[in-house]
Amino acid sequence: MFVSVESITIVLSAIGVVLSLGASIFGGLAWVVRRIDSVEGRLSGRIDSVEERLSGRIDSVEERLGGRIDSLATEVTELKIAVARLEGPQRHLYTSGR
Repeated sequence: MFVSVESITIVLSAIGVVLSLGASIFGGLAWVVRRIDSVEGRLSGRIDSVEERLSGRIDSVEERLGGRIDSLATEVTELKIAVARLEGPQRHLYTSGR
């Protein structure tokens, strides 16, 4: 069986094109993965620092608001007692008939 030089050249060229495209795609994907990893590392560090700062601020705000809510609860209870005394039943004065 005889294969022409042109056919061998075409097959070898096709194999070369497929291999070069495959290597290019593999290299591109490797670059993308490496780039994503580096960006992810930087972003996770920044996110962690922002999360720590926000946690501290939220805790301080929570403490201040907790104190205010507790003082308001005491004042509201005192107000309820005062209103109940004002709206309570009328006191009747009983005088003896003798």
